[in-house]
Formats: sequence, structure tokens, C-alpha cells
Amino acid sequence: MAGAAFVAPVSPSGQERLKMKSTIVIGAGIIGTAIAHDLQRRGRSVVLVDRDTPGKGASFGNMASIAVTEFMPASRPSVWKQIPGWMLDPEGPVRVRPGYMPRLVPWFLRFIAASRPSKLRALEAQGAALCARSLDDTMALLRETGLENQISEEGCLSLYTDEAEFKADRDHIEILERFGFPHEVLGRQAIKALEPELTDKISLAVLFPQNRSMKDPYKLVLALADRFRALGGRIEQGEVTGFVRGEGIREVVLKDGRRLPADEVVIAAGAFSAKLAKDLGEPIPLETERGYHTQIMAPGISMRHSIIWPARAFMVTPTAGGIRVGGTVEMAGLDAAPDYRRSKVTVRRAREALPNLRCEDFTEWMGHRPALPDTVPILSASARTKGLFYATGHGHLGLTYAATTARLMGDLITGQKPALDLHPYRINRF
Repeated sequence: MAGAAFVAPVSPSGQERLKMKSTIVIGAGIIGTAIAHDLQRRGRSVVLVDRDTPGKGASFGNMASIAVTEFMPASRPSVWKQIPGWMLDPEGPVRVRPGYMPRLVPWFLRFIAASRPSKLRALEAQGAALCARSLDDTMALLRETGLENQISEEGCLSLYTDEAEFKADRDHIEILERFGFPHEVLGRQAIKALEPELTDKISLAVLFPQNRSMKDPYKLVLALADRFRALGGRIEQGEVTGFVRGEGIREVVLKDGRRLPADEVVIAAGAFSAKLAKDLGEPIPLETERGYHTQIMAPGISMRHSIIWPARAFMVTPTAGGIRVGGTVEMAGLDAAPDYRRSKVTVRRAREALPNLRCEDFTEWMGHRPALPDTVPILSASARTKGLFYATGHGHLGLTYAATTARLMGDLITGQKPALDLHPYRINRF
């Protein structure tokens, strides 16, 4: 894969320090923190701003997966044609709360528009280009920050009870084959040898060796934030409520009245980026894809690999000192209360795959994943405001894309040529 070494950190002299550009990164999840760290290393004077402490949003509760094989557009006809039925099923893979449906119509129309065959091929290529770099870039970042022990060496298993389930997921495998992502089809004996706790009902599996899991994604963000501070970066807790603009953005205004001067601003606030972009005159069709997980600290079993079962729409990952069970999508906006029945559904399904799984000493969590209708993130300079940049819309691949996003945005912001053509990821593509 095409990962290159990170640029060497910059240690500016006193005179140079006076000339350093001040950059504010809004959003201290894994995406924003990785960007802030990258820019600080390149010689920017960076302030990382979030209304909460680092890593407390979607980065806290993601499925801890570097999911390099999961870039297929969700707008494939085989998916969206099932959505009306799913929405009527309270336990379906996609759930839209009835009161939220009218607000979702414009987004869903864009989602369907992204299902044209020519558009799908382009979106597949754009996702594959990012994912082809993601593991190498992640490993480079972990080595540079001394966090190599945070990532597993095991892959992910995709499970199927029979040939019919396998064929139903065939378009996924064909896309991986087209772009050269390694995978291996396994029979019952090989599956049992890798994960003895799996039910005998599983007759086929696909091993994705490049899909890895993190020991604790939240602790990873904290460690990266510590490295950022050690390089001279600053973290400010506060909610961004406005901007003071001239030729570009001059100040970021916080709810408590503080004003932070800035030569450059990066919007990397996940699902909350939509409001900021709208305030800045660049509305984007960004929705929240609400994700749930159950973190089980006394599961009664041990696992080496993460597992997904496409027909049952769940994932299980060994992480954070136990195992994490998640899956399914809920569309209900930023303000609706969590519906933890979603978590209980995925745990019940996980027990179909892992009959000895116990759900003891557990916590339930819900977070907001930033979802764009074409499932490709925005990695872009503003089309309207000098010195303004956006990195958002990573969906369920925030952790997967974080290191790659940081490198590409670092190049873009500092005037270097990014390793990928970022035109397809521009903010004004909609």
C-alpha cells in the first residue's frame, strides 16, 4: 500500500516562531486531533478547540476498527431498495424515527442520486483510494507517536451461514477484487481454528487480513492529544458560536465570550460540522448516523479477530479490555434521546454467532457519526473563504481514515501537493 513516511517535525527558531501561522482546528475527535498533531509538527501554531475534552464524541464509542475493506457506497441499489422495509422494522439495520422522516427527505434524495452506475463506480474508486492508504498511514502515525502497541495484528472475519448469504454479499467481494484488496474465503474448519467460540452455524467466512482493531480508540485520541501538547499545541475547551471575518477568518468566537485569533481554521467537528458550515455560508448535506454499542467487560469468552455478520447487521470487536458489540444505523438528528433497544438488538444477534457470550459488567453508548449522502468525506479548502478548510463526513470510517486525512489535510493546508487528488472530496461537489 502507498503510505509514505511522515515529514520530520519542525523546531522553529525564535524569529521563525514569530512568523508561524496560527491555526485553529475545531473538533477534538480522532480526525481533528490527528490533523492538529500533523499541523503542529509541520510548524504551525495550533489550537485544538472542542466543547468537550478530546475523544469524547464518536471517537469514544466507535467500533475500534481500521476497516480498510468497508468503503463501498451505501447508496448501492441493493442497499437502498431495502431501506423502506428496514424503516418499518424497529429492529432493522436502518431505523428512521417517524418524526424525523420529513427532515431527512432532501438528504435521502441525494442518497438515491448517488446510486447511478457511473456515480457508484466513481465513489467506489474514491473510497478505495483512501482505504488503500489507511493502514500504512495509521501504522506510520502510530510508530511516530510511539503507539504501535495500540493496534492488533489480527484481521476481521465476515460471517455467512450458507452459500445464499455469501452470494448476497458478493458485490462487496467483487469490489474488493476489482481494487486489489486482499481477502481469503474460509470453510468451517478454518473458521473454527481461528475463532473457536463461533457457532457451528457459520459455514463460510471471508478473512480481511488488513482490517485491524485498536486496543482502545478513546485512549488513542488521548495519547495523540498528549503528543500534540508536547509539540507545543494548545487545547481549549469551549463551544464555537461564531466567527469574526475579514479577508478570511480572523477570530473564532466561543460561547463564553472568548475570541481566539486565527490565520487558518479547520472545521473537523464531525456531525456538528453542518451548523458551522452553514454559518460560514457553505451548507453541506451532512446528517448524523447515530451509532450504538455495548461494551462488555465480562463477556465470558475471548476473541482474537473482530467479526461482522452482514446478514445480521452487527460487529463484534475485542477492545477496551473486553469486547464491543455494535451495528445498525439510526437517523434521528442530534437532539433526540438515545434508544438503547438498538444496543440490545445487536447483543442478541451477537449471541447467535457467539453462543457462550455473556453480557455482564456492560455499558451502553450512543454517538453521532457524520454521514454524507454519497458516503465520501469532505477533505477540502473552502470555496468561499480564504484560510478555511473542512475535514468531515467520514461516516463510520473516522478511525480508519484519520491518519490519511491528517496527512492529506496537512499537505493541503501548508501548500504542498497532496498524495491524492482531492478534487472529488471538495466541499462544493453537491
